[in-house]
Amino acid sequence: MVAVMEQPKTKERSAAASREAEGRRSPLARIRNIGIMAHIDAGKTTTSERMLFYTGRLYKMGEVHDGTAVMDWMAQEQERGITITSAATTCFWHDHQINIIDTPGHVDFTVEVERALRVLDGAVGIFCGVAGVQPQSETVWRQAKHYKIPCLAFVNKMDRMGANFERVLRQLREKLAAPVVPLQLPVGAEDDFCGVIDLLSMRMLCFDEGTLGAEVIECEIPHGMRDHAELERGGLVETLAEKDEKVLEAYMVNANVDGEILMHAIRRLTLSNTIVPVLCGSALKNKGIQPLLDAVCRYLPSPIDIDHVQGHHPKTEEIVERECNDQAPLSCLAFKIATDPYIGKLAFVRVYSGILKKGQNVYNPRTQKRDRLGRIVRLHANHREEVDALYAGEIGGIAGMKQVTTGDTLCAENQPVILERIDFPDPVMAMAIEPRSQADKKSLQDALDALSEEDPTFKIAMDEETGQTIIRGMGELHLEILKDRMFREFKVQARAGKPMVAYRETISGEAQAENTFEREIGGRGQFAHIVLAVKPRERSQGTVIECHVSQMKLPAEFRDAAINGIKDGLATGVLGNYPLVDMAVDIVGATVHPTDSTDIAFRTAAVMALRDAVKTGHPQLLEPIMALEIITPEECMGDVLGDINGRRGRVKQMEATEVAQIIRADVPLSELFGYATSLRSLTKGRASYSMEPKHFEIVPETIQESILNR
Repeated sequence: MVAVMEQPKTKERSAAASREAEGRRSPLARIRNIGIMAHIDAGKTTTSERMLFYTGRLYKMGEVHDGTAVMDWMAQEQERGITITSAATTCFWHDHQINIIDTPGHVDFTVEVERALRVLDGAVGIFCGVAGVQPQSETVWRQAKHYKIPCLAFVNKMDRMGANFERVLRQLREKLAAPVVPLQLPVGAEDDFCGVIDLLSMRMLCFDEGTLGAEVIECEIPHGMRDHAELERGGLVETLAEKDEKVLEAYMVNANVDGEILMHAIRRLTLSNTIVPVLCGSALKNKGIQPLLDAVCRYLPSPIDIDHVQGHHPKTEEIVERECNDQAPLSCLAFKIATDPYIGKLAFVRVYSGILKKGQNVYNPRTQKRDRLGRIVRLHANHREEVDALYAGEIGGIAGMKQVTTGDTLCAENQPVILERIDFPDPVMAMAIEPRSQADKKSLQDALDALSEEDPTFKIAMDEETGQTIIRGMGELHLEILKDRMFREFKVQARAGKPMVAYRETISGEAQAENTFEREIGGRGQFAHIVLAVKPRERSQGTVIECHVSQMKLPAEFRDAAINGIKDGLATGVLGNYPLVDMAVDIVGATVHPTDSTDIAFRTAAVMALRDAVKTGHPQLLEPIMALEIITPEECMGDVLGDINGRRGRVKQMEATEVAQIIRADVPLSELFGYATSLRSLTKGRASYSMEPKHFEIVPETIQESILNR
């Protein structure tokens, strides 16, 4: 097997190495922080398990379908055979330390992918050799590109019926606009898949079944594939020569460019996001994982290959840059909070600079408080290994810090910095929950607080009219898992209602309203007069608040109070108390009394003026629309299409593959409750589907009335 090449040291890498502490396990140049990301059921967790087995981190492979996968350690994950929460672990391959985060593929848990990608340096996208690029594949790929993360692609399940490597490459180019460059070719297809051809070394790699694929055997390329392999290698060299000067120079001398020159070029181009190397294999059949590990070490970045992390100073707002080395001032980001049954609240952190030491004081700019570090741990799924320190470029956990939340920066107090926080999507589904008895009230609240700390997309609110506690999440499965965890982990006795759609409100016309608040409270006058103008914005544009009143007419303290009042008013609309979105609110007039005007008066006047303006601005109800993808046998297609039309769905695209028909449609979320059961019934269990939130649309008037009259 081809050994992992030694990376040439640059001046920057040498400088960083000179400032590395003695206690670290691996030099910075040999650390890889990677995420495994894909659509549900593409094989992420199975691939992670094989990586851990071949690197010696596990001595027995776990299987998702048996509920024995180490990375899927939650009871809910083992029962359902899906990943719900991202799990972190560390393994070693050819003197490289690889920190792996296995992320969920279900759209309801997309927040887990978002916050993992925020702190990772590279990612491996897993794509099913049969299904190719699926909806959640597109979502996680967009997330990776948002953070400018260099990626590898691994086409999995090449042993499955209908697997087609060329079709997946075509979909990667067309659907993801990914500049893919295949480094391997599959040998055989479906049941006959037996190995891969390495286009750099021009050797075939086979994986010994007697050692569960641990022994990799190099051999000659089969005679019938030699011409095709040479053609593909020529295409690879030409592609690299177009993008890299050193390959072009070598190509001008000899068209058969040496493999090591190509490796260095692939690394440079991958780090600059110019290309995406593609490999293939079958994780379940133990084929192709060691070359994938080699590619991770060869082509994905170390912490010193990426740009220095940037933040801003909490007081001056100046841009602050932190270089990744142990001697720099401490800066790390808490990207996830978990509740551990043995050590309590656990914060997952990525150390960007400096050293996080046990017992030291760290500063949290959000709370403006110091906190003393208790236990520091390395992570291996749900197992913890206590350590004395985490070094720059590493990922680990800290226990016992009560004030820390997702997105907090922990840093040195004398050189503070606030790193960019993570943006999370708004929930689209709600559910009422209440304790079975008065005695269960506190335990329910404690469980809700703990779960909302862990999951930023899980929101808790109180319905003012009914007094019920309403929980909101990203979908039916999300709320079902949260409810199950309350009952199992927190031993809460509670009753939960049926899931409900989290609607929004907006306006369809421009309007203006004014309000004069004039009261006497506690013997003192309270006065405020404000004029607001509102107008609609395009869908998904969000809400903006502006003020076109001079400081003379509306001083800064009353301006801030009025804006806060508008924000309060936007939280509950006028139709069904749903949040107001996609509108512009402008303060166009105000009157201040020299002695009686107060913050409270302006805040109250702003709320009342906003409600009056919205009422005359033709308020509308918005509902979430889901992008639905269904894979169904051709003979069931008519029934499935008829069912979609009956659910107010709009078919956007139909695609025929060798084994099935793919239907893509936009369907209101309110029409998709219980859809899994209906689809199974229509197709005798032969179809599958996936969906993700797409946008909000105005609810038709006839349906709007029935929703508001419930």
